[in-house]
Amino acid sequence: MKYTLISLSAITLLAACSQAENMADKAANKTQEVASDVAAKTTEMAKDGLQAAKDMTPGADLSALPSGTYKSEQGHTYVSFQYWHQDYSKPIIRWGETNATIELNADNPEESTLMVTIPSASIDTGVPDWDKHIKSADFFDVENFPTITFKSTDIDQAFLGGGSVTGDMTIKGVTKPVTFTGKVNKVGKHFRSGVDMFGISATGKLNRSDFGVDTYAPMAEEIDITIEAEFQKAE
Repeated sequence: MKYTLISLSAITLLAACSQAENMADKAANKTQEVASDVAAKTTEMAKDGLQAAKDMTPGADLSALPSGTYKSEQGHTYVSFQYWHQDYSKPIIRWGETNATIELNADNPEESTLMVTIPSASIDTGVPDWDKHIKSADFFDVENFPTITFKSTDIDQAFLGGGSVTGDMTIKGVTKPVTFTGKVNKVGKHFRSGVDMFGISATGKLNRSDFGVDTYAPMAEEIDITIEAEFQKAE
């Protein structure tokens, strides 16, 4: 009987040890999972923080340029837009011609003004049949509305070399406020002519139905606009 009790005690002890080991293994695995999850989240937060820091980095100083009239350089100015096509893809469409003028107040860049005129018919989808359709009355109706315009009404934080520009956008005779945010990439002089110049990158959003471009809406309703432009001082 004594030996039986000892054996039972030994078995119970072994079982308890085994259970303890299993619990320890589970705890170790859980700790490792938590640690891995924390590490992954920390890495992601670090990436987000780095991107946020980049986004907040001031751009080039416009006050380094002389005040005056600056015009977009056609060969290096791009205005394009994207939309979700039934959630399958985001086509990229651009206008082949953009005429933009900035009256730069170098002492107070926020007092500067921007005027943009785009010939509607210069739109380029890269697909001839789509070009014909998008120029028709179903969309931009370029025959009756030959130009798209944007005139600034407020420029914010330009002294930091970036910020936002709000203005009146007119498409198909409809005028609505639109805001673009961006950054001045660089100020300097043209490497050949020596003319003062600067370059910008900017993005904005609008709903096409607000401007009467509403065929097939609400599909592809939200439009993402991207601008890359270089400006040179007018002679």
